[in-house]
Amino acid sequence: MMMNWSDGYVADIDYPAAFFPEQGPDHLNIACILNGVEPLPSGRPFTYFELGAGMGLTANILAASHPRGRFFANDFNPAHVASARQLADEAQLENMTHLECSFADLAAGAVDLPPLDYITMYGVYSWITPANRASVVAFIRRYLKPGGIVYVNYNAMPGWSKILPLQRLLLDHANSYPAPRAQQLRQAHALAQQLAQAGAAYFDDNPQLEQSMASLAQDKAGYLAHEYLNSGWQPCYHADVAAELAQAKLDYIGPASLARAFGDKLSPQQQAVMEGVADARWRETVRDYLLNTSFREDVYVRGARRMSAARQAQWLAQLGLVLTAVPEAAPAGQGTADAAAAESEDVLAALAAGPRSFAELAPRQAGGLAAVARMATQLVAAGQATCFFLENARSDAAPAHRLNRAIAAQSTLSDHYQALAAPRLGGGLRSGLAQRLVYHCLAQAPAATPPEREAVCRQVAALLHAHLAVCVPGSAAEAALQALREGLPCTVAAILEHRLPIWRSLDML
Repeated sequence: MMMNWSDGYVADIDYPAAFFPEQGPDHLNIACILNGVEPLPSGRPFTYFELGAGMGLTANILAASHPRGRFFANDFNPAHVASARQLADEAQLENMTHLECSFADLAAGAVDLPPLDYITMYGVYSWITPANRASVVAFIRRYLKPGGIVYVNYNAMPGWSKILPLQRLLLDHANSYPAPRAQQLRQAHALAQQLAQAGAAYFDDNPQLEQSMASLAQDKAGYLAHEYLNSGWQPCYHADVAAELAQAKLDYIGPASLARAFGDKLSPQQQAVMEGVADARWRETVRDYLLNTSFREDVYVRGARRMSAARQAQWLAQLGLVLTAVPEAAPAGQGTADAAAAESEDVLAALAAGPRSFAELAPRQAGGLAAVARMATQLVAAGQATCFFLENARSDAAPAHRLNRAIAAQSTLSDHYQALAAPRLGGGLRSGLAQRLVYHCLAQAPAATPPEREAVCRQVAALLHAHLAVCVPGSAAEAALQALREGLPCTVAAILEHRLPIWRSLDML
């Protein structure tokens, strides 16, 4: 049953641990730079707070990758906080503090905190009650420094308008049948299926619900419960969120998606509509109507300062680009006919030899640093590369190595923490189970010993056998592990040949 301290928020089933690179200080500073707004100074000590941190994986990875930062993270669920603290302790992260408290406690100053440079929240703002949203704004108003950066995401309108009745159906059905959350979700999903199969007009008139129904059938119960079963759940309009955050003197500066800093793909007619809207706050809301936006990831600054093109170029010169995925060869006859594709292939070829600064890549682009920035964001959006600050190369990688070893060791028991810290990026990389098990084997071997593929494959196979031993027979998890084991020789070979060089280039191992 729901506990009183949860204030209508799901607290009796854990939210899955996840890493969200958009919350990283470096990512947010780069978003500011690309949107023409002065970022926070790089290379200096800073303070960072994550609201509603869940299992704390993002905060722990960021703390490990930024030894000069002082990190705080809160969650009101004691099981989440205990897990987050345990991982931080195993990695000896002295700059990481995990707190168990409510948003109201934080807003009231119940915890002794320093002024903050960054405040971030993922999956919080549109999932909590209006009173808690007011506490979040009050907390920001109380602690964020002038020039400080805030990241917030939320389910957005009008994109969620068709799904609102489905969420209400699931929530009301769950509240009517007290049971464990996973069972409530199965029962509510079964009811929704019955309605759809019975020809309910709501489902017939809204074919886009198929994706939501598929999610109910496939996604983890922990995610689904937190997504659909919070009583305070309410998708938001950008104009309303911006007005609420303006009470903390926050200015909206742009999307957290780096590629969107260069604009959305709008038709000429749509662009003409946008150009006719003078008010910035209303213009963003009109954009959401044009794109039917259902999820927003926004960056705000307390006292945004617009930069000149010359000042922006100074910041761009401090950035680099590095491969974070194995580049795929272009199909025969493609990649050279289109000028943009040819430039992209040229940049990827340069990155194959190692990280490159924007300045090093500029001679390959006709438009100099600005053109490199645009190309870089396209590669980031495609999942092929990541931008980083050049001075990260001087950061102490030891905390990240300790955290990665702790995560890899935990991965021998479960598939819980699906990411590794990458100090060169000032963040981390999402990493599959096979990658983390290979990392564990490499971390146990003497540093000077070259990895031997067959030996690593035998070790990983034994670890997978232990995973299979605790799987529910016939489950989807068992099938996935069996498939992984069958293809293990090729998978391990690919990780050692392609992923290991990336780990080394990012100071991950």
